[in-house]
Amino acid sequence: MRQSRLVVHVIALIGLLAGPCPLRAETGAAVAPPVGVSVDDFSYVDTSGEVIDQTTIHQKRLDAFMAALRADVAAEPRYRLVPPAAPAGEARIKVVGGVQKMSTLVQWAKVAVIDVGASRVLYEKLYTFRGDNDEAWNRARMFVSREVRAALAAALPTAQTAAAAPIGLAVFEFELEDNSAAPSSGLAGSDAATLADVTRDVRDRLAQSGRYRLVDTAGAMAAPVKARTLRDCDGCEAAIAQGLGADQSLIGVIRRVSRTEYTVGFQVRDARSGAVVSRGDSGLRMGADYSWSRGAAHLVGDRLLADGAQQ
Repeated sequence: MRQSRLVVHVIALIGLLAGPCPLRAETGAAVAPPVGVSVDDFSYVDTSGEVIDQTTIHQKRLDAFMAALRADVAAEPRYRLVPPAAPAGEARIKVVGGVQKMSTLVQWAKVAVIDVGASRVLYEKLYTFRGDNDEAWNRARMFVSREVRAALAAALPTAQTAAAAPIGLAVFEFELEDNSAAPSSGLAGSDAATLADVTRDVRDRLAQSGRYRLVDTAGAMAAPVKARTLRDCDGCEAAIAQGLGADQSLIGVIRRVSRTEYTVGFQVRDARSGAVVSRGDSGLRMGADYSWSRGAAHLVGDRLLADGAQQ
């Protein structure tokens, strides 16, 4: 069977919608808010070759199909129907698709349910239905609606918990482990300024994700914090973070191998148990100290945010 323009269109649409915005599980929410769901207008393509132009009729039937599908979703109190034109981030889940008329009596419908936050296709199917009248369209809508709502229900627990309050995260100042041939005595002024930039950029990246509520670490007076040796304190940062009111702690280390080679590492612990919930290491990277910030923010984005570390 030849690849249809409908399938290509929907797959491209899935790629646009499933951008980088990962999903993670959160615990402790008393009452989960309804999940925002957007049902985008389906496309319609007629490749049947029929002589009679039925554009107006098809649009009317497609409009009725979309209105009924949205009404089915909106009828569930667990969902909050979001208009397709709403700003990005309003809808946690999107339903997209299209219909193609193949011949006088055969139509295809391609439907996908996308978890935008997790950048993941939850459900995708190509349907075939016979007929091109109001009754045939209504039967198709009821069948598609039932399967779409089943896909939404399966994703509901994860999506609801992900919409809960963000994790309180104490991001401590990044530390420098200088293994170059001639390490300086103490932390040089230029290194201190560069590390401050690294910490700021990582904090900004995490705050912008919406997953974390950054906890101020300025009040931490413990010796390893002041000396910037948290990497060597055997997990003491977790208890320090808990004392600051955080749920989790994050420490990061720049390891300078030479003046043009470095690695970046980070570790996240649960503040209550001290257990490591996420860690990452960049491996050897090339670049002078001006590239540290970019490398650290990239690593955190790839490993912590994209992987969806759980509490």
